[in-house]
Amino acid sequence: MALRWLQARGLVLVHRNFRVARGPYARGGEIDLVMREGDGTLVFIEVRARASRSQGGAAASITPAKQRSIVLAARHYLMRVPVPPPCRFDVLAVDGDDVAWLQGAFDAAS
Repeated sequence: MALRWLQARGLVLVHRNFRVARGPYARGGEIDLVMREGDGTLVFIEVRARASRSQGGAAASITPAKQRSIVLAARHYLMRVPVPPPCRFDVLAVDGDDVAWLQGAFDAAS
């Protein structure tokens, strides 16, 4: 659902469920969706869904530790790209029937 929702807004899928294996030099990590905007920006997207906002909602579940894990995975992903384009970290938060696209939800320095 999240992929189709973002594609309907013009983003193009580049990679789905990119994972960094846990090992002696990597703590692991995953990026739900890697997509590209029309201007070439590479967007790393974390998708979170909750049935309701009773526990703070989907967006609130992305802790600083989760952000660091996503940034780590994005760095590993970018090592595979010869010339890294501009990048952004977004969150697609789904609470019941409500969808919120938080563009630039956090950055690599967070």
